[in-house]
Amino acid sequence: MRNLARRNWLLSGLLFFLICGTFAVPSLAQTIQRKTAHPLLLVVNQRDHTVVLLDPVTGQLDGTVPTGDTAGHGHEVAVSPNGRTAYVPIYGNSGVGKPGTDGRNIEVIDIASRKVIGNVNFDHGVRPHCPVFDAKRDVLYVTTELDHSVSIVNPHTLKIVGSIPTGQAESHMFVLSHNGQRGYTANVGPGTVSVLDMVHRETLAIIPISHTTQRISISPDDSMVFTSDQTKPQLAVIETSTNKIKAWVPLPSLGYGTAATPDGRWLVVAMPKANQVAVVDLEKLKVAHIINVCGAPQEILVQPGNPSVAYVSCMSTNNVAVLNLSTWKMQKTIDAGRGADGLAWTNPE
Repeated sequence: MRNLARRNWLLSGLLFFLICGTFAVPSLAQTIQRKTAHPLLLVVNQRDHTVVLLDPVTGQLDGTVPTGDTAGHGHEVAVSPNGRTAYVPIYGNSGVGKPGTDGRNIEVIDIASRKVIGNVNFDHGVRPHCPVFDAKRDVLYVTTELDHSVSIVNPHTLKIVGSIPTGQAESHMFVLSHNGQRGYTANVGPGTVSVLDMVHRETLAIIPISHTTQRISISPDDSMVFTSDQTKPQLAVIETSTNKIKAWVPLPSLGYGTAATPDGRWLVVAMPKANQVAVVDLEKLKVAHIINVCGAPQEILVQPGNPSVAYVSCMSTNNVAVLNLSTWKMQKTIDAGRGADGLAWTNPE
């Protein structure tokens, strides 16, 4: 009798444990969902061949995804509008205009599982570089340098569905107007900017800048496009209504990546050789602030939903600078990886 009671007690305890465990222990899906329920900063590390996911609040590493290989690695990254998928073009193993391998694919990353889940394959080497999402048309654009074009990708089928000629070599970086009707590429070696009609898929104009130009961005109202002269420390300001250079902004050092604040008042400009960023007053078109950052700043991302914070990837010191755009100071740095370059933000739905 005593053994029966003891057995019943054990069975009751086991049943209680199983019931509680069912509710207390989260499923894998719940774990993944909770893991990605907060905003993340994505950084492409060229020399590590990785994309890292960083918690922007704690500065802690939240995940690492290997990308590419010794034959080619990614430089840039774009995230789908729902924040669940990242796209990393595999450029090759060299820099723009330099000898090396010619990449021919885009790797597709599931952010929740931190895994590569697909590929966009070109049938030849194109050196795909800068990916940009058009949420209105639900397509992914990517610069394809060796084809002198911007390719159009269906992000669901991962098929190439069209292209837009740039009319120039080394169309490295790309920016899209907020209405999705115009696109602009910085053509590095030719030192030009191509103006693209994204609806009719044609080149509208080619704007001479200098012997070499790098990077490109657009103002929030689409009235100005910015690119950095690589022969002189100056920034070209293009007026989009005329497709002509409106002004030159002198800089303390050669500029590189740029990003405007959402209110259209400021433009943050990376200056790699100075280990600084310049902040341009877009009303006066003059440098108003200089901020010391980490080594060889490359790309700038103003935090979505928080225009007082910007992130700057620093290639030579392998980290990201966090800037306070209210005090015009660097708040801190976050370790990223070797050759930190492309940046993207995700806040999964």
